[in-house]
This record gives sequence, C-alpha cells and structure tokens, in this order.
Amino acid sequence: MKKILITGGAGFIGSCVVRRFVNNHPDYLIVNLDALTYAGNLQNLKDVENAPNYQFEKADIRNRDEVNAIFDKYGITDVIHLAAESHVDRSITNPLDFVLTNVIGTVTLLEAAKEKWKGHYADHLFYHVSTDEVYGALGAEGLFTEETRYDPHSPYSASKASSDHFVRAYHDTYGIKTVISNCSNNYGPYHFPEKLIPLMINNIINNKPLPVYGDGNYTRDWLYVKDHAIAIDLVFHEGKTGDTYNIGGFNEWKNIDLVQLLCKQMDEKLGREPGTSNQLITYVKDRPGHDRRYAIDAGKINRELGWAPSVTFEQGLSETIDWFLANEAWLNDVTSGNYATYYDTQYASI
Repeated sequence: MKKILITGGAGFIGSCVVRRFVNNHPDYLIVNLDALTYAGNLQNLKDVENAPNYQFEKADIRNRDEVNAIFDKYGITDVIHLAAESHVDRSITNPLDFVLTNVIGTVTLLEAAKEKWKGHYADHLFYHVSTDEVYGALGAEGLFTEETRYDPHSPYSASKASSDHFVRAYHDTYGIKTVISNCSNNYGPYHFPEKLIPLMINNIINNKPLPVYGDGNYTRDWLYVKDHAIAIDLVFHEGKTGDTYNIGGFNEWKNIDLVQLLCKQMDEKLGREPGTSNQLITYVKDRPGHDRRYAIDAGKINRELGWAPSVTFEQGLSETIDWFLANEAWLNDVTSGNYATYYDTQYASI
C-alpha cells in the first residue's frame, strides 16, 4: 500500500492534487502535510476530509522533528512536494521567507526521505513540483524546454531553482528516486486571490480597480489546475526516474488581453452592460525584475505520457468564474484579515 505524503495539500494546487489522489486511488493512503499559513485552507478539502484514505497533519516542512515524526507515524512510502511560498511580490518584500520554506524546507524533506528510505530507495519516489519561472524570461519567440538553462530573476524563482538543484543532487549523490515537473501559471477553483485571475474576479465582483502592472503586455502560459493535477498523477506513476517534465497549457496570453477577456465574461455572467468592468482597469507601477514572457513546450509529457490540456482557456476561465460566483462565502472568508492588510500594502497607491 502506497502511503503518499503530499505537502502543501491545503493550498490551491495541492488541494486539487490531494482531491484527485484520494478519489482516484482509494487503495493509497494520502497524508496531507500543511502549515496552514495564509494561503492554506482546509475548506478547500471539505469534500474529502472524511474519506477513509485521507489524513491531515498540521506541520512545518522546515521542522525536521515534525517531518520525521510524520514519516514514522504513517510509514510514508512516497512524497509529492508542493508546499512553497509562491508569490513573486511577497518574495520581493520578504526573500528570506522564501529561502527558509522553499530551500530549507525541501532539503528537510529530502533528509527525511534519505534517512527513512535508506537501503530501499528503489521502492520510493520523491516528486518535486516546481515552476517555469526558474528558466528566467523569453523574448518574443521560443519556448522553455526541459533543457533550458536556469536563469531565475526574482527571489521566488531563485529559491525554486535552488530547491530543484537540491532534488537532483540527492538523486545523483544518494540514489534517491526523484522526478521534477515545472509548470506554467495555474488557474482554477480555490485560487487564493492575490494572483492575477482570482484577484481580478474578486475586484470585479466588488467594483474595485483592476491593477495591471506596467503596460500590461507581460505574457504567460496558463494551465487549468485540474489538468495540472492529472499531469502530476501521470508523472508520479509513469515518469522516468531522475527526469524532468514541463507542464504547460499551450496557452499564451498577454496580461491585458486576459483581463479584458475576464471583464467580458464577468459582465455577461453578472448581467452588467458590456464594457462595464473594463472601466475598472488601472495601470500601476511595474514590479522590479518583471519577466516579460514565459511559455512552456509541453511536448515531452505529451509524447511520453500522453498528457494534453482538456479544456481551452476560455472554457477553463468560464468554469473558474462560475466557481467563484457560486462560492462567494469562501472568497469573503479568505479575503479577510491578513489578506486585507497585504492587499492594502501592495496596492496602496490605487
């Protein structure tokens, strides 16, 4: 019986992965480790919290004693590591938090795996979920591949690049079975509203300004979170040991075009006059070190594992909006308290 530790399982992507593994693999025990910081929310998992193959542990991946105790308590056989500080703006303000969680936390987990699985590394897998931001920025042409040189530009991406390197080092040095995936920007239900899409949805609902950095022409590849969870499931079960897989949506959008599409769909769903939400668009001062364009070549995972996105961006965005409109109580809950303070600080000039 696999006993899989999923870190960061109460977060946006993590909760989607936990839900998929709990529902699709009833013969596995899924242990969700989450520190429940500002973006971790057990409400994200209300539908599976009583499942017989699910357990939750509130713990900090930086705390070696807590991590070791969880490995021992459940006899953890595999790790899917998603826990991370992930917001670029927060990394600019507090880079040390990102080093401690993303680097030290990852190494703490690797040390536990090295110690607990010693002599049996071939029977266990450490799967590290990373980001396309480790590759830096692209010009007008080209795509990130698994062979692209690392060139991180923010404290966030630098911390993730470092954690990727440690995972590979533990594979090469100690023989631990590892696999890494680097994903593009995710969107979908349960997304904490500091990231672009849920932030804009929340602000449109409340008729607040829609802050767009710089000229709005920054380009990102967007991946529906449910498609990402399917890809993680595939990589976990069929990925090659020691390998890397890029997971992207084949779906590039400039920020301003995305916001305008979002405004159009929101006006339709809210019964507002066309163009109403566009009037809320407000250009704000650009952030330091802002990468111009990311775009992932997800051809490898398509060729080797048969994965491809299941929805178009327009479909996924519509489903995402519908979820937020149907779950305004969740949205109101997570936008109170610490989030409100952060929001006021980040966008005080609007």
